[in-house]
Amino acid sequence: MVLEYASADHATPPDHAAQRAVDRALSELRRGEAVVITTEAGTALLAFAAEAVTTQTLNHLAQLAGTAPSLVLTGQRAAALGLDVPLDRPVRLSPPAGLTADLVRDLSDPTRPARAATPTGAVSLDGGAEGAATILAKIARLLPAAIVADLPAGRGGMVDAAGFARRHDLLLVRAADIVDYRRRSARSLARVAEAAVPLEDAERTRIVAFRPSDGGPEHLAIIIGDPTPGKPVLARLHSECFTGDLLGSLRCDCGPQLRGAIKEIADAGQGIVLYLAQEGRGIGLMNKLRAYRLQDGGLDTVDANTVLGFDADERVYLPASSMLRQLGFTQVRLMTNNPDKMAQLAASGVEVVERVPHIFPANGHNEAYLRTKAEKSGHLF
Repeated sequence: MVLEYASADHATPPDHAAQRAVDRALSELRRGEAVVITTEAGTALLAFAAEAVTTQTLNHLAQLAGTAPSLVLTGQRAAALGLDVPLDRPVRLSPPAGLTADLVRDLSDPTRPARAATPTGAVSLDGGAEGAATILAKIARLLPAAIVADLPAGRGGMVDAAGFARRHDLLLVRAADIVDYRRRSARSLARVAEAAVPLEDAERTRIVAFRPSDGGPEHLAIIIGDPTPGKPVLARLHSECFTGDLLGSLRCDCGPQLRGAIKEIADAGQGIVLYLAQEGRGIGLMNKLRAYRLQDGGLDTVDANTVLGFDADERVYLPASSMLRQLGFTQVRLMTNNPDKMAQLAASGVEVVERVPHIFPANGHNEAYLRTKAEKSGHLF
């Protein structure tokens, strides 16, 4: 079952081949393999996750491409290294002396002890294959940095990326498909399972699981009572938080927000909690732990994410819009303190008819976290 949005931007039929290509590229990157990324302009490069770099992989990439590898970082990470670059553009570093595995790790991972000076040879780019490589690393929940090497042009000055990929048994993926992956994935969500699951604070509860056609992680709708389709529904969008939801971490307010939303909706009689698979504001659990380590060194939650090379908040709420529509709701009374959630839902055609504040007291460990959410992320406390 494929969701069709009302706006023209969402009327394009899903490209399953494009989704499969990106999904397989994500797997390759996470397994420590290189992929070939092409652009509509006819350029192509080899890309490899900086997080998995070794001396052997650097040498292998150089041999394959016949060109010296470079390191691509996001603008946020490059700025954290002291480079004067735009934050919204990827940066390609090509040190005159070449890259080493240690240099790549030092530049891409801020949790390592600082040992290397930022090299010269930085070039800010307008996206292209390099930008797509960092996006691919982000979606793979890796550090947002990639080793890249340009593929040489053949006869007539053209790059035969497809032939190169076949000869070397490499996966080929288009940069445009990587950039569009999250939107296409959200549009392809389908209901795959449903069951009654009585909860401690909400016994009349059922859970509906949604899965994208690319095989990515499932999102869950926790439906409490019997909300009436077509009418404004009391709803909470909750991004998964392993440490807060399951372990009871005191570093954040996620656990109280989740359990509080369930109880409040149950007390109201009916509503929905959408449990979205976007851990750590969309950067993944491993990177969230890295961010925690940076916070222990003095950074706040926003700066820790940007120093790692991410946006302050990488979450998208198109999956939530898709789930709501499939459940029959286009209007919500949204339990949130986050204006961005309201804006993203409205942009995807779900009307927020009312904001319901959802505030919990600090616990002695998360005062700075909550203060940063208010001062830097605009949360309404």
